[in-house]
Amino acid sequence: MPKTVERTRKAIAKKKGGSIVALHENSRNSKRLHRAQGRDEKLEKLAASRKKNDRPHIERAAFFQEAIKQNGGQPLERTVIDDLVKTYIHQYDEELDEVKKARRPGRPASAREDLLKMKVASLEKEYQNGFLVPVLDVKEDAESLDRWEGSWSYLTAMKWVRVSSAGTVQPSSFPPRGDH
Repeated sequence: MPKTVERTRKAIAKKKGGSIVALHENSRNSKRLHRAQGRDEKLEKLAASRKKNDRPHIERAAFFQEAIKQNGGQPLERTVIDDLVKTYIHQYDEELDEVKKARRPGRPASAREDLLKMKVASLEKEYQNGFLVPVLDVKEDAESLDRWEGSWSYLTAMKWVRVSSAGTVQPSSFPPRGDH
């Protein structure tokens, strides 16, 4: 959380002798406070945007972490990993069917239905080109994912691979760069 407003307020109060209440509207100190507030708002907006962009990768890692935990922290077989990827891709199918059934015949698709279709389509496209997953078939990497506590910075230390629908596995870096 940015704290430049508090620091600026404290500096001005120290300079003014403890009273910040009697600032003129267009004074230098008032402008300093406004600039500091603008900086804080800008930083908060950037942090919220970054968190929103990071959320899908964190959810993906949490999904595969749960699979590792169900396996007792042991590495997974290649076929199990493929099944997990397919399960992850089609996790929205039930909700999509419910939304379709709730829609009256002849009505256009709702915004939620369009969003779900786009999510599934993008995940399927990513699976064709190479679906980004943590390394799950090596004991050390499986244990590393099992110990993960949910932070973004820990994800960058793990090894990642791209698993394609054709069956190829390629090493990859995290965070992903560009569209694969």
